[in-house]
Amino acid sequence: MPATLAFPGVYIEEIQSGVHTITGVATSITAFVGRAARGPVNQATTVTSFADFQRNFGSPSPSHMLGYAVNDFYRNGGSQAIIVRVYKTAGVAAATLNPGGLPLKAASEGSWANNLVATILLDGNAAAAQRLGVTVSDLFTLKITDNGTGVTETYHDLTVIASANRFDRVLAGASSLVLSNVADPYVPPAMPTAAAGVGPAIAAAPEIAPDANTFINQGPKKGLFALEDADLFNMLCIPPYDTDNIDMAGLAGAVTDLCTRRRAMWILDSPTTWTTPQKAAAGKNANDLVTSSTNAAVFFPRYTRPNADGVAVFPPCGAVAGVFARTDSERGVWKAPAGISAAILGAQALSVHLTDAENGLLNPLGVNCLRDMLGSRVVWGSRTLQGDDRLTSQWKYIPVRRTALYIEESLYRGTQWVVFEPNDEPLWAQIRLNVGAFLHGMFRQGAFQGATPAEAYFVKCDKDTTTQTDINSGVVNIIVGFEPLKPAEFVIISLQQIAGSIAA
Repeated sequence: MPATLAFPGVYIEEIQSGVHTITGVATSITAFVGRAARGPVNQATTVTSFADFQRNFGSPSPSHMLGYAVNDFYRNGGSQAIIVRVYKTAGVAAATLNPGGLPLKAASEGSWANNLVATILLDGNAAAAQRLGVTVSDLFTLKITDNGTGVTETYHDLTVIASANRFDRVLAGASSLVLSNVADPYVPPAMPTAAAGVGPAIAAAPEIAPDANTFINQGPKKGLFALEDADLFNMLCIPPYDTDNIDMAGLAGAVTDLCTRRRAMWILDSPTTWTTPQKAAAGKNANDLVTSSTNAAVFFPRYTRPNADGVAVFPPCGAVAGVFARTDSERGVWKAPAGISAAILGAQALSVHLTDAENGLLNPLGVNCLRDMLGSRVVWGSRTLQGDDRLTSQWKYIPVRRTALYIEESLYRGTQWVVFEPNDEPLWAQIRLNVGAFLHGMFRQGAFQGATPAEAYFVKCDKDTTTQTDINSGVVNIIVGFEPLKPAEFVIISLQQIAGSIAA
């Protein structure tokens, strides 16, 4: 009702409908953590293509396997990745330059910056000086060249004094090669003199192989925990960063905890010691993977693909994440990312060729196999690390677990409006309406088992779920159930002859 009824007549007001549409979150944003040739360190950086990755983090190499994993991700259907570069050195991390006395430093850590060359030209023009409110003698041009890649950046009419073209601000907003090396708060350096072809004054020390501490013990929001700044990621890949394996003993606890909290799936590469199916089975039983998280899955074996040195064996995590993304796009997160359609594009051959019997040795243990099928290398398993038959876990299958994570994250984000609303039947009815509409949309897409909505899902939020004691404590309880689709792992065809009938 309007606040004041002052005169006889008709009053119009708009009434809230109670509809708060819940939108499903993305399902295939993949986080990659590891070594790269260049780029920001300990920052969650979003890239949308492999070319975007190369612009920010350089080209892959045998010592920087992260790039190959990202390349395989996009080649197999990935669309969005979040990159966290970790870096370790025993010396100076970033090269510094001092062309004509102008203090500069490389935009990111790494010996790539030792190829930087800077040039200062004192060629300011009167029009620019008038526009910026400075004198011509206050202006200079900075040219930076990366002799390693041939990339050149040129910035005209820079100043060291207060102006719209103050050099530190321009470089911070535009340059991928250098930044100001002036301390904060900004103190204007001396006006640079002309200088041609000045290389690093202090060269960056070579990168050394990181260890588990580089990932998890640098401090808050560093290393692996830089992903805390990412709004959402659904999968996590940690390609090998030193030898051909990662330190499972050092990393497993922190990674599984992060994936559990962020509702993400960790895609694991099988260890290089798993050179045969028998060794893989023994290693799985001996807890080589350290963790048995419901939010993790392992894939065996590795595969060969081209690299800068020819052809080499690569871990499959990036390609498998791409297959997950492709399956999500084509069929939905509830479809197992495995089968004949789950081909790994770019894989030339598998390091271990498995027979049906060998596959049968590993599948009951929760080890997902890659197989040669119809001329392609395909993902031929869809179990979490809880998929060992002996564990009898309800989260045995990857699509079941990922569907639950998708629902949880979508409902978490889509019910924030409920907080501080009056806790009574009108609120409960709105919750049932909005959560039910979201689940019904999934049902219509074929996400659940069951012929009718009543068989496929339910939403309970009423006086039975939320008692007066709960209300007095400020609690509203919502119970959501769904009937998941489980993959058809074993197809049994029974064939018999029809005996001839005897005529009457």
